[in-house]
Amino acid sequence: MQTFSPITEQLNPQIAAKKIFSLIKKEMTLVEAEFQRQASSNIQVINYLGDYLRASGGKRVRPALLLLSNYACGGEASKKNVIRLATVMEMLHTATLVHDDIIDNADTRRNRTSVNARFGNQSAVLMGDWLYMSAFETSLKERRLEILDILTRLTRKMTEGELIQLTMLGRSDISETEYFDILQRKTAFLFSACCEIGAILGGASMEGQIALREYGMNLGIAFQLADDVLDFIADEDILGKAAGADLLEGKLTLPLILLVKGEPALKKEIERVIHDGDYSNVSRELLLERLENAGTIDETRRRAYSYAEKARKNLDVLAKTEYRLALEEIPAYMIERNK
Repeated sequence: MQTFSPITEQLNPQIAAKKIFSLIKKEMTLVEAEFQRQASSNIQVINYLGDYLRASGGKRVRPALLLLSNYACGGEASKKNVIRLATVMEMLHTATLVHDDIIDNADTRRNRTSVNARFGNQSAVLMGDWLYMSAFETSLKERRLEILDILTRLTRKMTEGELIQLTMLGRSDISETEYFDILQRKTAFLFSACCEIGAILGGASMEGQIALREYGMNLGIAFQLADDVLDFIADEDILGKAAGADLLEGKLTLPLILLVKGEPALKKEIERVIHDGDYSNVSRELLLERLENAGTIDETRRRAYSYAEKARKNLDVLAKTEYRLALEEIPAYMIERNK
């Protein structure tokens, strides 16, 4: 298999994450406390569902990006309004996960039973809606129209991405253009918004604000491309969900799109997996072997590194601080992670 040189010095993903998150450990603790407070309600079922969602964990990458971007622009990320907005981004992300799991009929999320599988679709839909509304209620306290504009535009983009993807489920003829359009809407715009809002709260110049907006977009694309690779090669216990789940849900990701483009005869096998909803007739191992032999796993990784390098270059306008250096290291961590 072709190997790639990471864009920064090779670090174990766990060590890299620890190094990056140690810079904002105190602030992330404040975000966690704020998330608990925001997800609380005098309605018992909301409290119960909120506790279940928070206990599901997650790396909290999105609020971390807002905090690091804020510090990188000379801000003070421990301020209450910055912590609030970082929490808003995690609440929005959690809401999208809840709704995505309903749409995908997912049974697990991060090695735990998904909210919809545990409590039913009705409760999950309403909890997702409640999180969205709570996030916007919190963001209104900032009284910053430009931030509200970013959040409303973001929510619209994410919803459009989900709707567009629904119209393409089960199709084996999706183009790269269509794929990247969905990727940007569903994943990259949220990364971009986190970084841009962090910059705005940090008093960044317009140049810095745009730079971090673009950084987040490129980072989000690199993150999703790495996720597409993990969906095929990662161990299910580490991944926290069924391996090869995207195809079972009728979604073609970049490795498969490139494979079909190079070997159109394989469309029938891919369509068979989608139709069956399992790998009983076409094994995942066989499909992975064909992806690796065709070089599409390597090509997807190569593109992920390309977007990661673009993200790093976006940071050139910022002063060289430990927070900028942390932002520079995040892209490599995103790609080298194993879950």
